[in-house]
Amino acid sequence: MKLIRHGQPGHEKPGIILNEQKYDVSAFGEDYNEAFFANNGLQRLAEFIQAHEGQLTPLADGERLGPPVARPSKILCIGLNYADHAKETGATPPPEPVLFMKSTTSYIGPHDDIIIPRNSVKTDWEVELAVVIGKRASYVEEADAADYIAGYALHNDVSEREFQLERSGTWDKGKGCDTFAPVGPFLATPDEVGDVDNLRLWLSVNGKMMQDGTTANLIFKIPFLISYLSQFMTLLPGDIISTGTPAGVGLGFNPPVYLKPGDVVELGIDGLGTARQQVKAYGQN
Repeated sequence: MKLIRHGQPGHEKPGIILNEQKYDVSAFGEDYNEAFFANNGLQRLAEFIQAHEGQLTPLADGERLGPPVARPSKILCIGLNYADHAKETGATPPPEPVLFMKSTTSYIGPHDDIIIPRNSVKTDWEVELAVVIGKRASYVEEADAADYIAGYALHNDVSEREFQLERSGTWDKGKGCDTFAPVGPFLATPDEVGDVDNLRLWLSVNGKMMQDGTTANLIFKIPFLISYLSQFMTLLPGDIISTGTPAGVGLGFNPPVYLKPGDVVELGIDGLGTARQQVKAYGQN
């Protein structure tokens, strides 16, 4: 299945995509949140769709898409998880996963605007494969990790490099600014995606291709990441793990290239659709 959420920010309703057509499933009666995933929601939703085949209401073209999961308890991100990206930023590939978090207030829909924060001069882009957790996970064995995956989604890990790297402390303050986590357009269940270790992911700015990589180059694979993270904290249903970005970020150019108001960022991953975000200055309508 492909799950979507549609409507105005903070008032999104559940929906699905069937045969490339978007449908409202508000009558199902639940949002795609922690309780939904924890209580076998994907199976119950599939049964609802089958029972109401031909009766679902199509969505109008142009209906806003929100992020495909209701606000998760955590957005966990893995840094430097592609060797080519580590090299371009001057970093050494890490011996263990580098973990940082994005604030839940950074979480927006796939086509919402990216807002450059006040006093920012180094706002950057990062296309990433995101994993959505399907059930409570603590001390998970790597061999069992697939059982904890609800699905996958496209994520732009927007980053302010001065805040992240030059302002001392952790990376989080350059990663969690408002609008810095556009996710979607949809959550795809694992059967929709195929081989997650061989997906093309790409990102362009103003039509110029900046990133063009493959998940085959992940240093730490998804089952390992789920197992690893679950050693340090309980992963809750609906939590998001973003797995890292390939080479081609603005920081890696010589001289670096950063986003400016008016720029248009487009990105995509095989089987997970595409997203488009316009860049605006803080305070700009």
